[in-house]
Amino acid sequence: MTLGGPTRIAAVLCAVLLAGSGCARFDNAQSQPFTTEPQMAPPPQTKPEPPPPLPGTPFPKACPAPGVMQGCLESTSGLIMGGDSQSALVAERTTGVVKEVSTKAEPVVKMTIPVDPSGDGGLLDIIKSPTYAQDRLMYAYVSTPTDNRVIRIADGDIPKPILTGIPKGAVGNAGALKFTSPTTLLVLTGDAGNPAQAADPASLAGKVLRIEQPTTVNQAPTTTALSGMGSGGGMCVDPSDGALYITDRTPSADRMQKITKDSVVSTVWTWPDRPGVAGCAALDGTVLVNLVNTKQTVALRLAPETGAVTGEPEVVRQDQHGHAWALAVSPDGNIWGATVNKTSGDAEKLDDVVFPLFPSGGGFPRQNADKT
Repeated sequence: MTLGGPTRIAAVLCAVLLAGSGCARFDNAQSQPFTTEPQMAPPPQTKPEPPPPLPGTPFPKACPAPGVMQGCLESTSGLIMGGDSQSALVAERTTGVVKEVSTKAEPVVKMTIPVDPSGDGGLLDIIKSPTYAQDRLMYAYVSTPTDNRVIRIADGDIPKPILTGIPKGAVGNAGALKFTSPTTLLVLTGDAGNPAQAADPASLAGKVLRIEQPTTVNQAPTTTALSGMGSGGGMCVDPSDGALYITDRTPSADRMQKITKDSVVSTVWTWPDRPGVAGCAALDGTVLVNLVNTKQTVALRLAPETGAVTGEPEVVRQDQHGHAWALAVSPDGNIWGATVNKTSGDAEKLDDVVFPLFPSGGGFPRQNADKT
């Protein structure tokens, strides 16, 4: 069909007037986009951004303490070295916190133990079970408001006491833990500021106590391996002969005693000037001892035939990192220490720290004749 007549004229007129007033109405908002040239853009990025580069060496920790495993700690007590010789568990005496520290990672809080840190009390030492890989048990020596005690800590469980009622005083609470066999736990207790208690067989103060098969149920009676101890220092075992070394502070002198595997007790060395003996480490007839007050670590070398010290203690650390308490041997033979500068009144900017005694990696100090 064709258009003609009036209809065809109307169509032509409408076409002519389309750009003017128009013959139909259009919404201006709908027609607007067609008056602007579209802007071309690349499609959205779908490939993920590459990960940031790995941190450099050494690990750029939030606490930039140079030359140490970890800084910015509270005053420390127990120290347990890890199997890689570059990590450790360290106890903070005043907070009751046990932290996992490493040369290449930030510290991780492993547990927090309620303690009473008044005087020289608090979280006094920590130790792993000799069969830790199987039973996941740890032991701690702690202060409560009423006593000092030994507790057992299992993964995912609350701490449970295995020995309570150790006298607590304003001073003389420091002590230590040491396994001398897979089933024998020794506890060094302080005299709680009262030397008379150390001499009293009925008191648990000022003793080296022996706990067999430590458990929380039907614990065997505790026996005494050594009496007359002052304020506790540390304990260490020489793996070459099984001898146990104990340091303590008496009113007249600081000292180191020795108990052989056949239970012979002797005094190895005394310090009449009382430099503040603390933790120790032993290997192949050499015993290292921290002296807190003088900021030293000294080496005592013992004759293999007699067990007597062969000369004056040799100073192997002086002032570096300040006042150190704990000493621990790492699997690679190096010795690590942990400081107590904040509670010794001589804190530095990045205290307290866990540090290597021999930063060059030389390991346990050798005999003079072996040095090159």
